[in-house]
Amino acid sequence: MLTVDFERLAFQPGDRVLDVGAGGGRHAFEAMKRGGIVTALDYSAADLKDVIGTCGGMLAAHEIEWSSYAGVANANALDLPFADATFDRVITSEVLEHIWDDNRAITEMVRVLRPGGRLAVTVPTRWPERVSWALNWRYHDTPGGHVRIYRQHELENKLESAGLYLKGSHHAHAFHSPYWWLKNVFGLENTEAAPVRTYHDFLVWCIEHHDSPVARAERWLNPLVGKSLVVYGEKVAPEMARHGRRPLS
Repeated sequence: MLTVDFERLAFQPGDRVLDVGAGGGRHAFEAMKRGGIVTALDYSAADLKDVIGTCGGMLAAHEIEWSSYAGVANANALDLPFADATFDRVITSEVLEHIWDDNRAITEMVRVLRPGGRLAVTVPTRWPERVSWALNWRYHDTPGGHVRIYRQHELENKLESAGLYLKGSHHAHAFHSPYWWLKNVFGLENTEAAPVRTYHDFLVWCIEHHDSPVARAERWLNPLVGKSLVVYGEKVAPEMARHGRRPLS
């Protein structure tokens, strides 16, 4: 299940890609399949161990080439262990809402991005997120939980201030918003509650049948109730980030 649209990211085979906060590696794997040269970075060594294992299976099954696997990095997003202008594309999905110093993290991601490179950022959409916060305080007030709710213009201002020219935005995963509301009502760890389990099975079915009318309906609903906000930016000269007039290509 992808949140980032690789077409809007203007991804090309051979791009050097950094997935910051890769988690289970879903975007990293997709970039590898598309011929990118991908590094998955995460603060969790356990998550990276799973990423390595999955990559090994994909290599054995010839789903990806060795040239696409640039390894993993167990590091902090506030201090990325890479030189300036190392990557053509940077992805960070559902990460910034967990980080207190999000400005520092954004600055670091822009630093390692080459001029003309693109960054894709996804965060929870404001109003579905507010519902989750209201339903269950443990959703946000817990170690590793969410520390803020973004307004779209606030996130975009942070990206522009870091040196990015905005290249568009969209919402994703409309059907996931009710799922998280149900989890908050029945308990975040209670996966056996019948409504949660049934709805989870429905989401899995939608992912497996992504061309079905029901799955297409989710795409129509994304602008209204999408769980995630996705914003794209291109690294430009500082004076162009807020005042440039580059085409949205």
